[in-house]
Amino acid sequence: MASAASRPAQPKGATGVLILADGTVIWGMGFGATGSAVGEVCFNTAMTGYQEVMTDPSYAGQIVTFTFPHIGNVGANPEDIESRVEGAVGCVVREEVTPASNFRSLQPFTEWMEANGKIGLSGVDTRALTRRIRMAGAPNAVIAHEPSGKFDIPALLKRAQDWPGLEGMDLAQIVTRHGQEEWHGSYWRLGHGYEASDVPEAVHAELVEVGTASEPDPSTGSGRTGSVKPHVVAIDYGAKDNIFRNLVRAGAKVTVVPAKTSLDEILALKPDGVFLSNGPGDPAATGEYAVPVIKGLLDRDIPLFGICLGHQMLALAAGAKTVKMHQGHRGANHPVQRVGEGWGDTSGLVEITSMNHGFAVDVDTLPPNVEQTHVSLFDGSNCGISIKGKQAFGVQYHPEASPGPQDSFYLFEKFVGMLG
Repeated sequence: MASAASRPAQPKGATGVLILADGTVIWGMGFGATGSAVGEVCFNTAMTGYQEVMTDPSYAGQIVTFTFPHIGNVGANPEDIESRVEGAVGCVVREEVTPASNFRSLQPFTEWMEANGKIGLSGVDTRALTRRIRMAGAPNAVIAHEPSGKFDIPALLKRAQDWPGLEGMDLAQIVTRHGQEEWHGSYWRLGHGYEASDVPEAVHAELVEVGTASEPDPSTGSGRTGSVKPHVVAIDYGAKDNIFRNLVRAGAKVTVVPAKTSLDEILALKPDGVFLSNGPGDPAATGEYAVPVIKGLLDRDIPLFGICLGHQMLALAAGAKTVKMHQGHRGANHPVQRVGEGWGDTSGLVEITSMNHGFAVDVDTLPPNVEQTHVSLFDGSNCGISIKGKQAFGVQYHPEASPGPQDSFYLFEKFVGMLG
């Protein structure tokens, strides 16, 4: 890495480059799609799940630096895709992507990246880049891949410098669904793939045995009692598919609607509860049209559950504010502690969670009727809220994981369980 004053000469054979807005030029070997893309450079500390990360809509407008050095070793397959819409625009990795060595692989990662229009850059000192992000914040940049090795560095630098960045940017409208749909599909099983409906009784019994689910009701196959499944309307601000699978796994019927669905349209679906999904961009920008709808749902005492961006917009609807983080939280090993009232014997318990966010709820702006329920043990930032007098709560992290630990599946059961 070097500054604009001492840009390194292009190494022989270099076919890829990352150019930061401050003039830093980082050379490497390009893979995946050719061309160039602009975004914010962030880092993710997960050791697995790179395909899920790259297809998470929350990464729209971002270039992911993987701190784990061996990315691509298990190849790619259709089952590990989290969304069919735009996710990360590219990735930066340490080692050259080697041939896949995994029985589930159906396609090399390099070919998958190319087919999905994503640019990769290997051979980079990802430790140095990660330290740079931690010290100076997440920079805007352009990532480019050209097999001939010919790059117009001044033009690429100007593009990086002209990009306005994620603050103030509403990306939910880009990655959301265009129409309403009924969600079908549930939990994944080795050798079976995704179930077409509820979790099979044998699988659910295994979950009960390890204490992660309630006893299935014979009439529904789910973890709740009663013959009629509660109807959850999920607002898609850039949702991961595994969220919907976990709502079904917890016993709900799920209808997914676009980000700009009106309050009247949601109420016409007669929801027992409404889910607010994750998504990319600035929550304050998306909140311009989403917050009035959420306020209307709160006024009608409809149960609400928000994850990540949905959590942030629930907080905005309750009167709090959000802020841009210095480097953000992205990984599958983030410790979060339960705080506040109502936890009983589990107060203080620590959950290991999956995270992906560059904005956070400003805890100092929480109004008196909003209780903080979870905090990050990395930096003390807010990771959960509950609105007093309402059946409404949200968490900053991703309880559906994919990738990541499954400590927090109870939140889906908590939400579905409160729907009557």
